[in-house]
Amino acid sequence: MDIATLIQAALTLFAIVDPVGVIPIFLMATRGFSREQQHRAAWISALTVWLVLVGFTFMGDPMLKFFGIRIEAFSVAGGLLLLMLALSMLQAHVSPLKQTPDEAMEAEEKEAVGAVPLGVPLLAGPGAITHVIVASGQAPGDIVHQAALLIPVSLVALSVWIAFRAAPAIARRLGKTGIHVVTRLMGLIIAAISIEMIARGLAGLFPGLVG
Repeated sequence: MDIATLIQAALTLFAIVDPVGVIPIFLMATRGFSREQQHRAAWISALTVWLVLVGFTFMGDPMLKFFGIRIEAFSVAGGLLLLMLALSMLQAHVSPLKQTPDEAMEAEEKEAVGAVPLGVPLLAGPGAITHVIVASGQAPGDIVHQAALLIPVSLVALSVWIAFRAAPAIARRLGKTGIHVVTRLMGLIIAAISIEMIARGLAGLFPGLVG
C-alpha cells in the first residue's frame, strides 16, 4: 500500500468518523464532569475507536468468508449505508445509524460513556466499520496490507482524542453553525466516496456493465 493510498484511507475514515461533528454530543454526555474526567472520557473514546476498527481490519475478511459474502456485494451494501450517513450529515443531523443525544445522556457510569455510546456506535459506527472491512478486503490475506491500515486507523483514533480533549475550545471557536458547516462538508465527501464504492462493487458483480 503506497503513501497516497494510506493518506486517502485516513482522510476517508476521518470524514466518516467525523470527531468534530460529534463534539456537541461529547460535551452533552460529559456535562458535569471534572476536567480530568472529561479528558479520561476522551481517552477511552479514542481507545475504543482504535480497538474496534483494528479488530474489524483483521477479522472483517474472515467474517465475510464465513458468511459467504463477496467483497463486491459488501462494497455495494456498504456504499448504500455510507450514502444514508452522508445524506443525514448534509442536513447537519446526527446520523440515524448512530445513537441519539438523549440516548447518549443515559450512560450511568462516567467512565463508560467514553466507550458507549461515544466510542461505539457514535464514532466507530457502521460506516467506519464498513470502510475498514472493504479496505482490508482489497487484499485478502495480505498481512502487510492489513498492517498498513493500522496507520490510518491510529491517526483517526488520535484525531478523536485531540478533538475531544479540545472540545470546549473548538465548540467556542466554531459555534453551532461552524460545526454544522464541517459536518455538511464531511457529508459531501462521504457521498462521493459512497458512489465510488457502489460503482466498484457493481462493476465486480456485473462485469458486463462496464463493457
